[in-house]
Amino acid sequence: MGDTIGISQASMSRCVSNVTKALVEKAPQFITFNRDPSSKDQTFQEFLKVEGFPGVLGVLDCVQVAIKAPNSEDSSYVNKKGFHSVGCQLVCDSRGLLLSAETHWPGGLKDTEVLERSALYKQLQEISEGWLLGDRRYPLRKWLMTPVDCPESPAEFRYNLAHTATHEIVDRTFRAIQTRFKCLDGTKGYLQYSPERSSSILLACCVLHNASLQSGLDAWTLERTDPLEQPESLEQRPEDRDSQAEDLRKQLILKHFS
Repeated sequence: MGDTIGISQASMSRCVSNVTKALVEKAPQFITFNRDPSSKDQTFQEFLKVEGFPGVLGVLDCVQVAIKAPNSEDSSYVNKKGFHSVGCQLVCDSRGLLLSAETHWPGGLKDTEVLERSALYKQLQEISEGWLLGDRRYPLRKWLMTPVDCPESPAEFRYNLAHTATHEIVDRTFRAIQTRFKCLDGTKGYLQYSPERSSSILLACCVLHNASLQSGLDAWTLERTDPLEQPESLEQRPEDRDSQAEDLRKQLILKHFS
């Protein structure tokens, strides 16, 4: 871009830094997890139209964005696939609008560790109605519905199908963000910056994504069509299981998918 408009690389770099900083400061204005009762009911209805899954407040996932290796011997940014990355925990609504974006996590953390350390986690404890949808990498909680690991009844299969089709929205949203902002597309290389600056650039892209949706653009106009990876199931110890959440999911399946 510097060559195109006739300014030096140093000046271009300062522009990127300044614009990134300005967008990051605007993040709380553009990315909010709104728990207002009237907007909650609207959110429930919009998700219900997707695949008939009731009570959904948002869909949750943690994605990885490739970065250059930090200068230090810090292995915390090496993810399970063996490359350096920052982890980004996202929640979006049925349109692909981001409700939460925490972009500063070391890639070596598990999705569950990111969730439990996140600011979002504290908000979720206060939810009295509704839930997020998460994939098999997350634990079942009263505020986080996950797929049934080994479905047996037709109702459980229907529940899983509706869950998968609804949860896919967050995967599609991030693929669209990667396509629109090429610096996040791991197939083209990786961000040539420190983890801190890479996290800021990622958050700035999330702000621009929401701003574009609020201006009337379609979230998935530029979506890539990569096949979705099947997540590995979370291995839970018996003492970590939430019996109240299991009962709630059983009631949900019985009432809405039988």
